[in-house]
Amino acid sequence: MSGIPPLLTDASPGLRAASGAAVRGTTVRVVSSQARPALLVSACLLGTACNHEGGHSRRATVEALAATHRLIPVCPEVCGGLSTPRPAAERRGERVVNVNGDDVTAAYARGAQAAVELAHATGARRAVLKARSPSCGSAQIYDGTFSRTLHAGEGVTAAALRAAGVEVVSEDDV
Repeated sequence: MSGIPPLLTDASPGLRAASGAAVRGTTVRVVSSQARPALLVSACLLGTACNHEGGHSRRATVEALAATHRLIPVCPEVCGGLSTPRPAAERRGERVVNVNGDDVTAAYARGAQAAVELAHATGARRAVLKARSPSCGSAQIYDGTFSRTLHAGEGVTAAALRAAGVEVVSEDDV
């Protein structure tokens, strides 16, 4: 170990201590959660079962960002009114269509708007979003043929956040 006490924040569950307080014989550093920058994160990357299959895409590298950031989880698809689980969807130009052929663009647009509003409300200037998602993909997305073919592009939420001035990366960039 580096000799530095473990980092806890005033937002850590059950912690209501002053800096340098002893907790079970361990000295801890307490950092105000307000001192850490807000970081919008796809909720599935933090272990929330909200992806289209009803599972998650938890990544320890993303969860570790909690040491230096206030993680603000968001699932744009759920915020837009889609269920979990739900049929897989892909972008076709400006539209989002699910595997059943249903146009779900409006739900994706609502979710993107909710993510932008959440970023503004929390002061988040950066986001770590799920790679290749029709909502969150930041560099590549599936091509709309449901053949697992990737092409350069971004998801609806990634595009909306960037347009609102939020820097967007994926879990692959962390």
